[in-house]
Amino acid sequence: GTFGAFGAYSFNGNKILTTSGGGILVTQDQSALEQARFLSTQAKDDAPHYEHTTYGYNYRMSNILAGVGIAQLEVLDERITVKRKIFDFYVDALSDIPEINFMPEIAGSRGNRWLTTLTFKDYETRERVRQNLAADNIESRPLWKPMHLQPLFEGYKAITNGVSETLFDKGLCLPSGTAMHDSDLKRIVAVIKKSV
Repeated sequence: GTFGAFGAYSFNGNKILTTSGGGILVTQDQSALEQARFLSTQAKDDAPHYEHTTYGYNYRMSNILAGVGIAQLEVLDERITVKRKIFDFYVDALSDIPEINFMPEIAGSRGNRWLTTLTFKDYETRERVRQNLAADNIESRPLWKPMHLQPLFEGYKAITNGVSETLFDKGLCLPSGTAMHDSDLKRIVAVIKKSV
């Protein structure tokens, strides 16, 4: 959240910090921040009654859920350490396979490695790995389907260059939970190695 006009953090139930849902928007643009707050609190106009001249949303997080999120800050560094160890385990075990590539870390940054993702040489290899993991009762899933490919947005204008489609076709999200043990990771790696 320190580069770009805005940063967005999700606190969904599967994230490294969770409030069970919601998130935060960060910006250094005070005017944009005020507009976001206005829209996220139902866009109620400054009147003694409820009056709206534009669409608004109810995107407020309750104080209780915010408190849950703040309390988790105490264990954030520990969780990041575990997530990075999981990522490193996968890289160490699988980086010698030419069909596999891992998401690089942006120079000058340190990601939390919330989710380990990788890409394969093609869709067929990705699907074979995913299906073999599923057959061994190991959940994995393709990378997120691009918005312009969602049925909801069919026919809408999209500016694309093929990157999101390629990542969706070749990318896979691996199990990355902080409760995983080395034995879990070794089992996952074994299925991947026999599938590639």
